[in-house]
Amino acid sequence: MGRVLAASTSPPLGYLWEPFNPRHRPGTFPVRFPRYFEYLCAENGAPYVEPLRVALGFRYRPGAELRSLHSPKDAARMARDWARFARDRRRCAAALVKDPIALFSSEWLAATFGMRVVAMIRHPAAFAVSIRRRSWRHRFADFLDQPLLMRDFLGPREPQLRAAAERRPEILDEAILLWNVLYSTVATFQERHPDWIYVRHEDVSASPLERYRDLYGSLGLEWTPPVERLVRETSSASNPGEARRADAIRRPSAAQVRAWTSHLTPEETERVRRGTDPLWRRFYEDGEW
Repeated sequence: MGRVLAASTSPPLGYLWEPFNPRHRPGTFPVRFPRYFEYLCAENGAPYVEPLRVALGFRYRPGAELRSLHSPKDAARMARDWARFARDRRRCAAALVKDPIALFSSEWLAATFGMRVVAMIRHPAAFAVSIRRRSWRHRFADFLDQPLLMRDFLGPREPQLRAAAERRPEILDEAILLWNVLYSTVATFQERHPDWIYVRHEDVSASPLERYRDLYGSLGLEWTPPVERLVRETSSASNPGEARRADAIRRPSAAQVRAWTSHLTPEETERVRRGTDPLWRRFYEDGEW
């Protein structure tokens, strides 16, 4: 979704990859957060306003990047990012920030920088399959170590988070807990910010042209033939079913809507369903299991 929206040329948008990710390149954002899902709000966000403004203005930091280079691949990435930032700055592009790790900080980002927020919702079973397939484990102490985050969003889940921090759950149970943590926050945002845009991954996958055209209209972006061509190419049924890279965007979109059913046993599906009940009912119907 980030890549498709960033394809807008009227107004021009530039793609900014996950500044809240501790693994981002230092040339693109001058702060490295110590944990995943860092929570910024009015009480602790002031030191990050200027660094984020630098990144949103596509001002690259070659000195910081040079100090981090360890291989020819790093050097090639630096050349690519530096050139891309220079191009986006020259064309006065607004930043399209793709960053699920910034979820908890969405309100602060919107208030501080006037951002429009688009939140993507994903079926808990599909989410769990992705977590397990890629062996993405989460350190739940990263939530507990943030008193403001626990106060504002995650206090009701503290017992579960402490148990998971003390003894790592089996990966499917870990995915269930993480889905509940993230999407209870999305549900809170829906109540507080009905003007934000909320889209379901499955709806976009099933009807990419219609959904992206609607999104472009909602965001005031011009739908153009190159954008339509990009959507067609990246969602075509001829694309590979299994992506080799986590950031691959060419997929047979319609076939992905219920692809999770071939990766979970009926017992595992019921485990995810029970583990995310009743929250999943905020976003899905019974027949979507």
